[in-house]
Amino acid sequence: MQRLRIRYAKRGRLRFTSHRDVSRAVERAVFRAQIPMAYSSGFHPHPRISYAGASPTGAASEAEYLELGLAERRDPDEVGRSLDAALPDGLDVATVAESPGGSLSDLLTASAWLIELRGADAAEVGSAVSAFLGTESVPVERMTKKGLRTFDCRAAVVALEVSGTDAGPALALVLRHTVPAVRPDDVLTGLAAVSGFATPATALLTRLAQGPLDEATGTVGDPLA
Repeated sequence: MQRLRIRYAKRGRLRFTSHRDVSRAVERAVFRAQIPMAYSSGFHPHPRISYAGASPTGAASEAEYLELGLAERRDPDEVGRSLDAALPDGLDVATVAESPGGSLSDLLTASAWLIELRGADAAEVGSAVSAFLGTESVPVERMTKKGLRTFDCRAAVVALEVSGTDAGPALALVLRHTVPAVRPDDVLTGLAAVSGFATPATALLTRLAQGPLDEATGTVGDPLA
């Protein structure tokens, strides 16, 4: 069985699509693209599609990953073009590579994010970031599948810097993947906890990269390299 790893983007209005809806769109797309999928065994066989590190609903992403199991060998670039044409606008295939084996999820140890804080005051954002980085531990609460959990969002932050866009101030954030997972909105909650910073309702979250973390430089590498 040939395994192909795919990086795809979730853009525009598709940022509000749930992971379940994305998976349904992918299953329909592989059928329309006539990709020769391998199927699971049992009474209800499903195409062999696995997902890794899906972004939360409401966040755009340039670095979502999935793996396809094919029953017949195909050229990865050809599969990528066919799948991209069959997916809805806003779900865009970026890269396709043959799997060398092993777990794709194990390679996704960190993410780089851009958080656009449209309408926020740049000086206030800078003060909030300084207060957050100067605090050893920042506990936050979030409802998970296992109930209300309290965890330290500061421990997962590898880097946090104030940057800027045409729309106003922004945050460049690198997060280490932990259990439970710390999300960018958890960091915003932590900023409010230590400084009183109120996140604008117009804040936009975009994952720019996802992959292995270089501990020496604090950068996120390419899991398909």
